[in-house]
Amino acid sequence: MITKMNDPGTVAIEACGLTKRFADVLAVDRVDFDVREGEVFGFLGPNGAGKTTTINMLTGLARPTAGTIRYFGRDVTQNRKKAQHLMGVVPDESNLYPELTGHENLCFCASLYGMRKREREDRARRLLDLFDLADAAGRKFAVYSKGMKRKLVIAAGIIHNPPILFLDEPTTGIDVPSARQIRQMLADLKSQGTTIFLTTHYIEEAERLCERIAFIVDGKLVKLDTLNNLVRDIQNQHVVEFTLSGCDTDLTGPLQNAFSDGTFERISDTVLRMRTDQPVHLAPLVRFLEDRSVDVTEARIIRPSLEDVFVAVTGIELERMRSEKDKGGRGR
Repeated sequence: MITKMNDPGTVAIEACGLTKRFADVLAVDRVDFDVREGEVFGFLGPNGAGKTTTINMLTGLARPTAGTIRYFGRDVTQNRKKAQHLMGVVPDESNLYPELTGHENLCFCASLYGMRKREREDRARRLLDLFDLADAAGRKFAVYSKGMKRKLVIAAGIIHNPPILFLDEPTTGIDVPSARQIRQMLADLKSQGTTIFLTTHYIEEAERLCERIAFIVDGKLVKLDTLNNLVRDIQNQHVVEFTLSGCDTDLTGPLQNAFSDGTFERISDTVLRMRTDQPVHLAPLVRFLEDRSVDVTEARIIRPSLEDVFVAVTGIELERMRSEKDKGGRGR
């Protein structure tokens, strides 16, 4: 049995050359990373990037084509069962039984980890209280709302108090209060020393929760660093957001042609964002817009964020990420 180290410098999860091929599709291509004990590690990428395939290999749901996986220094590539007692897994879709009640689902999951009846029933009641599901404990899972289902799936993943928790898109498609509650729960688990591996395409979620972040695109790991270092790398980029009045057409194309040293993105009907490596001279931009009967009512400098880092590193525009979030799609 693999033992948790309880040392903040300990590597809890290590992937070396992790690769997965499906026929002619290379889903994950020689990925290397480590996750330290007690940290929240973000795994970011668009749909089809390889996030879910990676998490499936780490948790034993898929066999790697090549590479090694270690938990607390022990190679478990060929036998993930040796590490199952260390892991809680929250998949991107529900894996609970619709015909069972919330309480029954949690007790059943606890029994799979060998917990005794009194222990699992007490633990189930505590988790139902924690997630504000106590009133629904006796109702069948099938009639739960989407947010309630997501919370119960997470509760099932931590029923045995695992030192490592894998979460695949934990807040996709649920209501704001439920998402907020889940984020707080993750922060609480982190403070208790739980190692959390989080896959998401909600960039702002990773920015709130994660200490280190890896970007995966087309199966390749393109960047891995702390949040502070990632943002520092683009500090020289200047971002200005303009609030416009009287803008009925998309002017990003004409602006790009006129000011080739910057890139332009239309955030909404009234908001335009410019990014450039050079200091921004507002007067020419304002004149350009006014000549087209568009008034600039406000111009403000935007501090670089993880979204800006993602665009700079991957070349993937935020519109693509937003549309995927709206669809509630899943990574490959």
